[in-house]
Amino acid sequence: MESAISSPLSTSSHLLPSPSRSSLGSRSQSFPSLPNLRCPSFKSRCFLGIPFRSRQTQPIRCQSSNQQPAKDDGFVIEDVPHLTDFLSNLPSYPNPLKQSQAYAVVKQTFVVVQKDDPRGVHFRRAGPREKVYFKSDEVRACIVTCGGLCPGINTVIREIVCGLNYMYGVEDILGIEGGYRGFYSKNTLRLTPKVVNDIHKRGGTFLRTSRGGHDTNKIVDNIQDRGINQVYIIGGDGTQKGAALIYKEVEKRGLQVAVAGIPKTIDNDIAVIDKSFGFDTAVEEAQRAINAAHVEVESVENGVGIVKLMGRYSGFIALYATLASRDVDCCLVPESPFYLEGRGGLFEFVEERLKENGHVVIVLAEGAGQEYIAQEMQAVDGKDASGNKLLLDVGLWLTEKIKDHFTKVQKMAINTKYIDPTYMIRAIPSNASDNIYCTLLAQSAVHGAMAGFSGFTVGPVNSRHAYIPISRVTETQNTVNLTDRMWARLLASTNQPSFLEGNELHERVDKEDVDVINHNMRATSI
Repeated sequence: MESAISSPLSTSSHLLPSPSRSSLGSRSQSFPSLPNLRCPSFKSRCFLGIPFRSRQTQPIRCQSSNQQPAKDDGFVIEDVPHLTDFLSNLPSYPNPLKQSQAYAVVKQTFVVVQKDDPRGVHFRRAGPREKVYFKSDEVRACIVTCGGLCPGINTVIREIVCGLNYMYGVEDILGIEGGYRGFYSKNTLRLTPKVVNDIHKRGGTFLRTSRGGHDTNKIVDNIQDRGINQVYIIGGDGTQKGAALIYKEVEKRGLQVAVAGIPKTIDNDIAVIDKSFGFDTAVEEAQRAINAAHVEVESVENGVGIVKLMGRYSGFIALYATLASRDVDCCLVPESPFYLEGRGGLFEFVEERLKENGHVVIVLAEGAGQEYIAQEMQAVDGKDASGNKLLLDVGLWLTEKIKDHFTKVQKMAINTKYIDPTYMIRAIPSNASDNIYCTLLAQSAVHGAMAGFSGFTVGPVNSRHAYIPISRVTETQNTVNLTDRMWARLLASTNQPSFLEGNELHERVDKEDVDVINHNMRATSI
């Protein structure tokens, strides 16, 4: 029996009652007054464990607000698949960590049951188990990296290799070169602790990467042909969806192959988990670009500095970099529409700051303002090999718009400086914080695969690492919540306008109130 972790995010809707039903109890009566609500932060902060009764998801039994939930009531378990789900006679073995010098002084080596039963959504706690389902000398593992670059990929690779070897005595580890396509081309590299010893000091990915190229049947054929029985897949949304398909095919064929995903995105837009690796490094490195822009515009008359940061659909890097910098006057993210002309528009704000300070620094995420560029350029929707929409350069577009407005309309001379540090940020090694985080992710994935779990991904949920069904991290994207305190802190820090007025502001905020409350009600007690 093992412990579980409560999640702040929603479960699949078919598992839970609709918030509008009477089964929600007396609190459901407050929903008509949602427009007056402005503090929807109801995230669960209960970290206590609960015993698992089965591997199946259990439905929430909602209680009214004046009732106390009965024992074992009011929670839902979202578990991950296990090899014994379709290989019922699979033998287990004592965990080699029992003989490990590293864990010899640890009082509680293995994840065990906790006594309390908190309500809410729970995931299985990550960590070593007493029993494993692979003999160390029979393991042939492989590691593959897919998608775009991100600080920390090499650290994850290194720690998977070292974790398998040092903790479990696994010596047969392959690196699949060039992303999913590497399975077809049979480009492999033998990985040992010595081979990967210093790769964490480099940016990029030691195994090289690619986008697309996912043919599930061919990949699983190759896994079978090579005798691979543990697959570690490092990648973003599209990559993890591919990992889920690989697991399904493995299950269909009845193979003893554990498939573990390590979610990767520099944008921090992966659902459920607290934070994605590489994000802290990206925010830290973005400070260099912001500082350079500030120095440039402070040194000239009417200087306007524009820094474009990553953030296709989510503006977290721009938001956190702005808060960390203190030199930014305005932050534009995809989640918050803005307009240029007229009262309360961006041009008016820039003009006011130039008159007040003599310079202005604007940070924007790459996905901000795409609708305006598309309208002007009559752009045709295109997608890359991963299925991501191709974005136009909002930084260059905004730079030209501001320059034209002030020189032609306002008859005002300005000095614009545009900085795009995207590839500089993506290509650097991870910092100390991300290195530690990557180690935890890698070791959690290794413990899970050795324990026979499959079709799972790993990550921190409410600050504790958990095994999460891959479908949960790919069903939606994490975005900046405009009704959250963090966005309010940014507006207070920069003193910028919201660029939304009147009914538009109220409608947008009211809608997000409802969305956030629905989101959290599905994960916590009513």
